[in-house]
Amino acid sequence: MKNHIAKSLIAGAAVLALAACDYNSWNEDYLDGFETPDNTDVKTVEYTLTAADYAAVAANKTNAALAGDALKDQLANVGKLHRFTDEIPAADYMPAFLASTSFPYFSLSDGSAVKLTFNVADALPEELEKLNATEAYTLTTEDYQTIWDSEEDYADALAPSHTPEVAIPAVLAGKYPDAELGDYVVVNYNWSETDPVFNAQPTPDPGFEPTAVLGSLEMDQTVTVRGWITGVCERGYIVTDASGSVFAYYGGGIDIATYPIGAEIEVTAPVSSYNKGWQLDGSKVISETVNKNGEPYTYPAPEVLTGSKMDELITRADNELAMYVQMTGTVAVSGNNINIVVEGAEEAKGSAYFSTEAQKEMLTDRAKVTVTGYFIAVAGTRYMNTVVTDIKTGAAAPARVAQLASTGKAQAYYFNGTRWSKPNNVTALSAAQCNEITGKTYGNLTKAQADYALPIFLKQTFPYAQAGNQQFIVFNCNDVKAYVGRQYIFDGAEWAENDGIEETTLQFVRQGGSWKADPSVVLVLPSGKGQELSATYYQACTDWVYENIDVPLGSTSITSGFGYVTSFGNNEYYSGTSAYQNNVDLRADKAAAQYPEGYAGMSDAEIVALMKKRFETEVMPGVLAKLHPEAAPMEGVQVTYTITFGTYDGSNHTETIRFEVTAPGTFTFLDCTWNEE
Repeated sequence: MKNHIAKSLIAGAAVLALAACDYNSWNEDYLDGFETPDNTDVKTVEYTLTAADYAAVAANKTNAALAGDALKDQLANVGKLHRFTDEIPAADYMPAFLASTSFPYFSLSDGSAVKLTFNVADALPEELEKLNATEAYTLTTEDYQTIWDSEEDYADALAPSHTPEVAIPAVLAGKYPDAELGDYVVVNYNWSETDPVFNAQPTPDPGFEPTAVLGSLEMDQTVTVRGWITGVCERGYIVTDASGSVFAYYGGGIDIATYPIGAEIEVTAPVSSYNKGWQLDGSKVISETVNKNGEPYTYPAPEVLTGSKMDELITRADNELAMYVQMTGTVAVSGNNINIVVEGAEEAKGSAYFSTEAQKEMLTDRAKVTVTGYFIAVAGTRYMNTVVTDIKTGAAAPARVAQLASTGKAQAYYFNGTRWSKPNNVTALSAAQCNEITGKTYGNLTKAQADYALPIFLKQTFPYAQAGNQQFIVFNCNDVKAYVGRQYIFDGAEWAENDGIEETTLQFVRQGGSWKADPSVVLVLPSGKGQELSATYYQACTDWVYENIDVPLGSTSITSGFGYVTSFGNNEYYSGTSAYQNNVDLRADKAAAQYPEGYAGMSDAEIVALMKKRFETEVMPGVLAKLHPEAAPMEGVQVTYTITFGTYDGSNHTETIRFEVTAPGTFTFLDCTWNEE
């Protein structure tokens, strides 16, 4: 992030000046419309927007109406990414927030001013704003059925015969018929390196013979099981041999990718039990070998459970093996618990046991689903813990779904106005990739994790990148609970984010009951020695006179005493500014003595009038242009710089001068109190 606020003392002057003015006298004559109401709360405050403030700006109903459908995504990004843009400028979208109760100073009265500090995204690529507005879509069972052109013989994954490049654009065309040019969608899907073989039981490798030990388990014995992995969840897996199936419980989270469905496995572990279900104690495994190249697995027909059958099953008294079942009902989500309520069951409820993230996305509260899986235990006397293998909305799941050894993938797709395609410069992180980066199982990254990890990820992913190469990354961000995009540029050695964020400050004033952006600045330059802020401006004035007046006259040093600048180098008599006394010295005799040629034949009154005019139209406008190059006009607002300063003509006086910003970095004289009669 770049910071364009800190201009040391100059910025401080802009912040403090309104409070330092003689409010009543100056506003009455010079700040047209700034009238002081009676019994009101008039203040000048500094305020920096918080994350909650950006969210409030984005959620504000007035702002939503202002943005309309055309800019609703960009407005949402203000709340999500904590920055304004050219399309959603703070000048237009902050007034509604300042007037709302979300702003701590909403009760301020007319005449008040807020120096607001906030973030602006400057010169970012258009596609980055689109990526930050993207949504995620996970292929559903119905999508896979359409892709495989069958409601029975299909796989919950894409494979070499049904590639993402061909299948996903067709799905998106049906899902987003009103897509607009430039839209992005992050698609989550499963990918298998092998195609399914339907209606075929797994064929073991030569020499692989499944055991038949699971049908006769005893407590505390140690068994060696050879079979297939037929189910997996975040706490373990189902292993099936020739005599049955059992749950291998590992306690903590496991790497699901280590146990793909259909893989051949040989595991030696103690037998245990939990809630009337046999288990293998995964925490005490003696040996385990997994052949991930096993054949695709086709399940047997499940036992379809009625409500009364479920009530019967939860009353079992002995430990039993995992039972392959199917139940149709309504999802009921409570915290981390996902239950299936089946009609006709008086006590029993299905319970999805530590489901995968992909399964959780389908098991949403109140969804009508058919769940197939392995019933492994009875929790709390009525919950049928089930390791889910298939989820289908509506009717019962088909029995011939091929369960492939697949990996969760993510890919961004772009609509070019005609069709969806995969952009070659956008990388979407899958949940598995996020977990690999963080070492956790949340399937997302925090902003801090992304800051650290994404440059490393890019360096590993694109080892042959050349200087100037650019990549966009979109990922599920835990901080905002949504997908966000980032742009990275390779400098030849490292990948660096191009966030385009600048911190800036803009003043808002309240008049007529409404807030309005007004970047006008009021400066107070105290007189007297040792006034650091005043000296900054007056020395700049002296330097301006030396560079623009004395050097053309022939001066070779600011301390030469040749010309209008004195030999001290900190005051001049072209316009009278002094960085020593921090005032404007209007003594005609001193000016004439310093540079007689410049004032030859002039009266004292004429000398003073000329010095004043030079201060008004040459010296101070030149200094303001140098010290405030960021100043710019604003449509509908007269942007002014008001300076209160001291003069000396044998006596001390206080004057106030105003300039209008008429072009970027250009200051035009308006008026000064020393011209009043």
